[in-house]
Amino acid sequence: MQSHPPAIFIADTLGLDFINSIATPVDTPVDWIADGEGLLRWLRQADLVPSDVIDELKARAVTGELDKVADQARDMREWFRGFVRKHMGRPLTARALRELEPLNRLLERDEAFNRIVPHRHDNGGGFALERTRRWRSAESLLLPVGEAMAKVVCDENFTDIKACEGPACTLMFADHTRARARRWCSMAICGNRAKQAAHRNRMKDSG
Repeated sequence: MQSHPPAIFIADTLGLDFINSIATPVDTPVDWIADGEGLLRWLRQADLVPSDVIDELKARAVTGELDKVADQARDMREWFRGFVRKHMGRPLTARALRELEPLNRLLERDEAFNRIVPHRHDNGGGFALERTRRWRSAESLLLPVGEAMAKVVCDENFTDIKACEGPACTLMFADHTRARARRWCSMAICGNRAKQAAHRNRMKDSG
């Protein structure tokens, strides 16, 4: 059985983590949504779709249906990657709205709604307002992904969206640090590699 490493969630916003669902964490590129099974695993790890909904849609899906949805997800991912890379580093302007039409078309298919449910943390019978959606088909798995991408567009300052400075790294993130000084996807990965490279260069210069 093929081993699948855990997906990478370092972007501080799920819409960018979706872009990062293809990456090269070590030496070999990994696409976590290469097929339908991979898409389900990624959605489960991202906690974007309830596990019982994933199980139900998987049981209902006909042969090849989930793979086709994964194809659509990869197309949306690469479209969004292009949009983000084009506009990152500066605030979005109103002119970018026309470019967002593919995302708006996806959002228009959503059937999300609010409902009153028992409060999970109140044994005295309190209530809470819960947002949920109707999951009519396997394609509905794309809806929370579209919502996550839309939150990047609407909630993030594109000035703070960055690409990791690692030479071979493709990961992106929203820099929410106080000084906006984040440079690496992870200090444990690319940050550490940069420190080691700088140390080797110092040793070389001094030797």
